[in-house]
Amino acid sequence: MDFDIPAELAAYLDELDDFIEREIVPLERQDDNARFFDHRREDARTDWDRGGLPNEEWEALLAEARRRADAAGHYRYPFPKEYGGRDGTNLGMAVIREHLARRGLGLHNDLQNEHSIVGNNVGLLLMLEYGTEAQKAEWVDRLAEGRGGFAFGITEPEHGSDATWMETRGVRDGDGWVINGEKTWNTGIHKAPYDMVMARTSGEPGDARGITAFLVPMDAPGVKVEEMLWTFNMPTDHGRVSFSDVRVGDDAIFGGEGRGLAVVQHFFNENRIRQAASSLGAAQYCIDESVEYAKVRKPFGKALSTNQGIQFPLVELQTQCEMLRALIHKTAWMMDRHGAFSVSDKVSMCNYWSNRLCCEAADRAMQVHGGLGYSRHKPFEHIYRHHRRYRITEGAEEIQMRRVAGYLFGFMKQRAPKGVDA
Repeated sequence: MDFDIPAELAAYLDELDDFIEREIVPLERQDDNARFFDHRREDARTDWDRGGLPNEEWEALLAEARRRADAAGHYRYPFPKEYGGRDGTNLGMAVIREHLARRGLGLHNDLQNEHSIVGNNVGLLLMLEYGTEAQKAEWVDRLAEGRGGFAFGITEPEHGSDATWMETRGVRDGDGWVINGEKTWNTGIHKAPYDMVMARTSGEPGDARGITAFLVPMDAPGVKVEEMLWTFNMPTDHGRVSFSDVRVGDDAIFGGEGRGLAVVQHFFNENRIRQAASSLGAAQYCIDESVEYAKVRKPFGKALSTNQGIQFPLVELQTQCEMLRALIHKTAWMMDRHGAFSVSDKVSMCNYWSNRLCCEAADRAMQVHGGLGYSRHKPFEHIYRHHRRYRITEGAEEIQMRRVAGYLFGFMKQRAPKGVDA
């Protein structure tokens, strides 16, 4: 067994760091762009006059960073070379995501809206896997370049983790479909030209089969953004959207009729391991900063670092980071070799523990830094408020634990969901 990061991946981390220092850091520092990252960040990022939506200048800055990253050959790292990528692996993405998050808050990587110079472009991954040839021709280039995408309409006001019980319906009508229902926490819907809407088209509540994914234009008659939901960490890009007699053709079906759950599950497993790595990186950042501060802060004439009351909580957090890192790397490595559905139990372990760990590390960093840690002049409160979200939105940690229990006690098998071909 070899636990070293592959040499080519370690070299790529150095390449990314060099690019960040040459291209991204100067961009972050010019024209008072620092306001989006310093103590003014939440206010600068939020357009309060437009109902709390992301500030247009903020999103334009993120787009410019992505453009530069794409021109330098980094943004598409995880994608096949034929689409401008580097044939990146799940292990590679896990290592990279942790590395970027460990650098701290910055234009190179901002987890509040999944921005990164190495794109976590799940939409493109799914398009390459499930899209028809016509859909690929329409979508691949703009997804690859980050010029546009689609939101994911999965969660409903009355149904969150119980996705197979959704009430949104798609009914065949002539040569097309009529969709009625409502989705909430539709992230990115303020800009997305399309929404990938999950709707039951056959079967009964609770059935895995019979859920179909539709790519629905946001300007289609009957589609309405009812409200943007304000959150613990603003701005908001999470909308509640209604669909009233919305008509789409067969060409709007994504991934095959009745097979939408396979698309969702693929999305979850691919995304969760990367998100777990990001939370780990943010947790490690909080620990690193706390250790360094404890060395130089000297109340009562001696460094905080000499006190066991400071040492022991950070030791426990560091120990958890080391163990979690090993599990994330193992899980990503297994995904590369055996597929996204082969390690669902371990993905859930990584996901719920990393998100909890990040919140604990941010909370401890605030405590070590005292009043300064509680202020917005340090990023710990921002990290806590953002990553607290992931203990709910990536599948509540209770749901993740339930999944692990299902595999552990034999109620579930390590394969695609029942009734769905992996």
